[in-house]
Amino acid sequence: MSDLPNCPECHFEYTYEDRGMLVCPECGHEWSQTDAENAPTGPVVKDANGNELQNGDTITVIKDLKVKGSSTVVKVGTKVKNIRLVEGDHDIDCKIPGIGAMGLKSEFVKKA
Repeated sequence: MSDLPNCPECHFEYTYEDRGMLVCPECGHEWSQTDAENAPTGPVVKDANGNELQNGDTITVIKDLKVKGSSTVVKVGTKVKNIRLVEGDHDIDCKIPGIGAMGLKSEFVKKA
C-alpha cells in the first residue's frame, strides 16, 4: 500500500509521485509534498460572500430563517458569536440568543 496522501481536490486515493510533485490521475491536480503537509485538516467552510469561516468567528444571518418544529424565526441581522464548524449539510453549530443551540447552513450567513 502506498504512503502517499489522497488528492486534496477530489480525494482520490491512487496518487503517484512524478519529479518531486504528487499527481492525481483522476482530476489531474498536481501539488508538492510540502503543500500536502501544510494543508488544513478541518472542513473548509465559506460564507455567502466567499469568505472563509473559522471556529470562534462571529457571523450575521442574511435571511429570515424559520426554526423547524417551532413558530419562531431567526431574523435578518442576528449576530451569532463563537461558531463551531462541523461536516454535513448544516455546517455551522452555534447558540443563537433567545433561541438556543442550532445548526446553520453557511450559505445563509456572512462573516461579521
